[in-house]
Amino acid sequence: MRYLCAPDSFKESLTAAEAARALAEGIRCGDSDAEIRCLPMADGGEGTARALADATGGTMLTAGAHDPLGRPVQAGFALLGDGRTAVVETAAASGLALLRPSERDPKATTSYGTGELIRAALDAGAETIIVGLGGSATNDAGCGLLQALGVLPLDHDVRPGGAALAEVERVDLSGLDRRLGDVHVIAACDVTNPLTGPEGASAVFGPQKGASREDVTLLDGALRHVSSVIERALAEQVPAERNGDGGKVEAAVAESSSPGHRSRPDHRTRTPIADHPGAGAAGGIGMALLAVLHADFRPGIDLVIEQSGLDAAAQWADIVFTGEGSIDAQTMFGKTPVGVASVAKRHREPR
Repeated sequence: MRYLCAPDSFKESLTAAEAARALAEGIRCGDSDAEIRCLPMADGGEGTARALADATGGTMLTAGAHDPLGRPVQAGFALLGDGRTAVVETAAASGLALLRPSERDPKATTSYGTGELIRAALDAGAETIIVGLGGSATNDAGCGLLQALGVLPLDHDVRPGGAALAEVERVDLSGLDRRLGDVHVIAACDVTNPLTGPEGASAVFGPQKGASREDVTLLDGALRHVSSVIERALAEQVPAERNGDGGKVEAAVAESSSPGHRSRPDHRTRTPIADHPGAGAAGGIGMALLAVLHADFRPGIDLVIEQSGLDAAAQWADIVFTGEGSIDAQTMFGKTPVGVASVAKRHREPR
């Protein structure tokens, strides 16, 4: 019999690779002739970088960065087996787990460290960068991330954090790292929340990051304000990009509307970037990736299935084993066990 062990991590207890090895050991106890493949999985959240590095024969790299309160940390990201694809998790440098409960304050936390990791991925030669949007401690619309990549507020004394966004009046996009123009950015995102409003980043995710009811109102207004500032800066860029571009702007808009792509904001229209699905992910980092880095948004589990080669492995196997730390109501919504089971079902294998 051929067995495929494709679990997610068991949170703090076991990494996905350790869980897969534990499953394999149990199978061998009952079937000494078993052929076993271990394929660590994830769903785009914490652990995705390591799972994909393990699955593709890639490596985990570390880089100096700053945590949500600006303290130096060493944070990890993955360079996959193809040597051209990097995986950055917002949780690695901008994560809630990096803070003590008493330190959680989305009015002050910054996503700068995630931008530093994207820069490190560029330094490593990445041509595609997958950014896992999950577990962030921030509510700064990804402005810290953008600053790390060269976008500057022209209000030079603006403090980091979500509350200070209300003070930003102009941003300079001209310093954005030019290497990003040749890189495909993909956001691994399982939420469709807009940036602002009752379903936005502040209202839905702010309280778990330490925001009070009053904070939510303040932060939501700050996000709405800064999104309009960024939108104005982007609109000012479009005429310059059109001149002599050979139709590249129009081609990019057409590509973003093709099957398999979530539509990117077209700054020639009046659709606010704050209203785009996914803009509110990771405290608004989704907005920064979507509007400024022109990211494509993909469900995390779909990306992991594609990058890990799960389809071919499931086709090879007679039986597929999967699992995660806790099976609950959320499991049905894009979590690893359901994703793996759907692939196994497609090949009519037991699971």
